[in-house]
Amino acid sequence: MAHIVTRFAPSPTGYLHIGGLRTALFNYLYARANGGKFLLRIEDTDLARNSKEATKAILEAFAWVGLDYDGEVVYQSQRFPLYKQYIQKLLEEKKAYYCYMSKEELQALRTEQEAKKQTPRYDNRYRDFQGTPPSDREPVVRIKAPLDGYVCFKDGIKGEIRIGAKELDDFIIARSDGTPTYNFVVAIDDALMGVSDVIRGDDHLSNTPKQIIVYNALGFEIPRFFHVPMILNPQGKKLSKRDGAMNVMDYKDMGYLPEAILNFLVRLGWSSGDKEIFSLDEMLSLFNPSGLNSSPSAYNQDKFLWLNAHYIRQMDNAKLEDMLSAYHAPSLSETAREILYPALKERCSTLVEFAQKLLEITNAPCEYDEKMRLKLDIEAVHTLKELFNEANSTAWKSVPNMESYLHDYSAQKGIKIGKLMPSLRCALLGKSGGIGVCETLIALGREESLRRVNTFLTLYNNH
Repeated sequence: MAHIVTRFAPSPTGYLHIGGLRTALFNYLYARANGGKFLLRIEDTDLARNSKEATKAILEAFAWVGLDYDGEVVYQSQRFPLYKQYIQKLLEEKKAYYCYMSKEELQALRTEQEAKKQTPRYDNRYRDFQGTPPSDREPVVRIKAPLDGYVCFKDGIKGEIRIGAKELDDFIIARSDGTPTYNFVVAIDDALMGVSDVIRGDDHLSNTPKQIIVYNALGFEIPRFFHVPMILNPQGKKLSKRDGAMNVMDYKDMGYLPEAILNFLVRLGWSSGDKEIFSLDEMLSLFNPSGLNSSPSAYNQDKFLWLNAHYIRQMDNAKLEDMLSAYHAPSLSETAREILYPALKERCSTLVEFAQKLLEITNAPCEYDEKMRLKLDIEAVHTLKELFNEANSTAWKSVPNMESYLHDYSAQKGIKIGKLMPSLRCALLGKSGGIGVCETLIALGREESLRRVNTFLTLYNNH
């Protein structure tokens, strides 16, 4: 296979959302898996709508998920002189021409075509114009599109695409102020950057014939195209912000891991057997764009959380502690960490949830669940005040030791363990549910556990 060069080319008019990141990932994987190059180009020719913040956010998102690109970032806004040269070349070769049609004339033509039930398109009136141009108008530059036949290309996902010449018109390649248009600059940049494969959303499918016209006019080699179906919401509609089409960095704030995001996105539109969990190395060894689905994929929040929970469980405690510090998680003793992390790994789907649950355990309860408190066995509650007096130091050494101590204690007091445990849980955590009572005791340690029990008993007796 020839050297693979792919690119990701966002417009910095807003943040990078997950649909864009998925496109970038597919391009990245294809290039890296084949020892090729993955390039990043910022399409910032729309000077009025561009934002420096958006460009920064795109680069930040790439750094966070760990997609590295080759060479320097290419900014289209720095390449205007280059585009001008190619416009001039096409004008000199009579492959493009100045069009002096006014906005009013164009609107009148549209209205007339619509009245006749025709597709509105430019009527080529200045294509071979020999007369004197109107002096009061700044012309646009139009490229000469083929007048008959078809523009054909083989799409790696959708198969053979044929567009009739009658559906294409002489589209504008430079506006009246001299700035080049989107389809013109994209074709030039892809050709000059040596892009061999263009993987992009199928919302670009209608741009491809126009770009092929530019390639042909300039004698450039046409790349291979793969137009990926869009991500839809669970109802089969376009993904909105509410469904998950938000800034990639918002997912970081919500406690998602980069590994989970990449794994989730690679499975939206691509598969390898029934496999669901993919490390980046596995994606690199298995990914091929010809395996991309031709039908749209649906965003599934439950699956995303399931994947995120999986990667949290797999993470070693030191790395997890490091990541949790960004979410205001409390710092723990080594004993507490070794007890609480494994217990919470089984219960948490995001880092935000993990940090929250740690705080709920390490901060003494300010109030007690009233329903739970009213159901407690009075006798069991009163035995709590003696509980720690009799607990020897070995009971605090491990969870199994604490379990056997509590069983022995409840048997000795003639109270069912099922009545002792809820009383102890209410005293320590203030509510039902959550990690085991023995894990909580060992993580908090003797002094803190005793303090919480005493606080609870004082309030309980006052009630």
